[in-house]
Amino acid sequence: MTQLEGLRAAMRQAGVDALWISDPANVRAVSGFSSGKDGKVLVTGDGAALYTDGRYTVQAQEESRIEQHIARPPETYQDAAERVRGGRVGFEAEHLTVAGLDALREHWEAELVPTRGLVEGVRLIKTPGEVQAIREAQALADRVFAQVRPMIRAGVRELDVALELETGLRRAGAEVGFDVIVASGPRGAMPHGVASERVVEEGDLVTIDFGARVRGYHSDMTRTVAVDRPSDEMRRVYEAVLEAEEAAVAAVRPGMRAADLDALARGILERHGLAEAFAHSLGHGVGLNIHEGPGLRKGSEDVLEPGMVITVEPGAYLPGVGGVRIEDLVLVTEDGYEVLSHTPKEKV
Repeated sequence: MTQLEGLRAAMRQAGVDALWISDPANVRAVSGFSSGKDGKVLVTGDGAALYTDGRYTVQAQEESRIEQHIARPPETYQDAAERVRGGRVGFEAEHLTVAGLDALREHWEAELVPTRGLVEGVRLIKTPGEVQAIREAQALADRVFAQVRPMIRAGVRELDVALELETGLRRAGAEVGFDVIVASGPRGAMPHGVASERVVEEGDLVTIDFGARVRGYHSDMTRTVAVDRPSDEMRRVYEAVLEAEEAAVAAVRPGMRAADLDALARGILERHGLAEAFAHSLGHGVGLNIHEGPGLRKGSEDVLEPGMVITVEPGAYLPGVGGVRIEDLVLVTEDGYEVLSHTPKEKV
């Protein structure tokens, strides 16, 4: 089943005849058009069309897998009006603005129905081409990390490490996937501690979380490394997180409930007295967005399927002391899993 066929099946289940797609990642997923923030897509039972403006005429022709219409609002809405007349048209409730919805109501003689997660549901399972882009992004990130690792030492600013990672990714032909996290010493207690002017000191653990973006698709990896010898307490925390991470990765397989995977890692950290220190979910899906479904967290109803690409990233954070996170990028396969991130997990 193609992505469009899967989307039309989801539309039928949601009871809509057409879907107006405005979320940039979803526009790209359905059409292939890489400037999704300046485009919209209309999917009907028998067709699909990309709407963008004259700045993108050539780009849309080169990239779009579906019919293209070059027009600015209100011409965009007027052109689509005949396609949706008298039908039930879904719109993306979590993205379309109130002004955008008002414009549709002004120009369309159709029932407008809020929908959630229709395209995202199809995007859970990556196509072979998507997996290849993610694989390439992670391979680039692994190479760049290996180049930068020797500079992570006492006397270097977190910002300098982040700059080298970003520069390395760009030189390798990738985009920087998201704000690089470099959190050393006590700043390691911040799960999203983006690089600061702090100077790395001897005995620090340094957490580095970064990713590349290739053809729109992301990679995501975290490693925590030691500068000289950390304290016995932080070494204990590191070993506990590593145990939880490796056990959770080994349990990845089709049919595994995402919530059970989270519980497995959380239980290991609890046995080490670190239950309260694990302050976030175990992981998430990765694709056109750095955070997308499935959600590996308590209460998630997602079940792993072949073709999903997920992160497994337990962590433990001790305010005023430091923190540890270890994250791998993992492809769910027909009979288990494949770890896409190949940077070694160091002993501390």
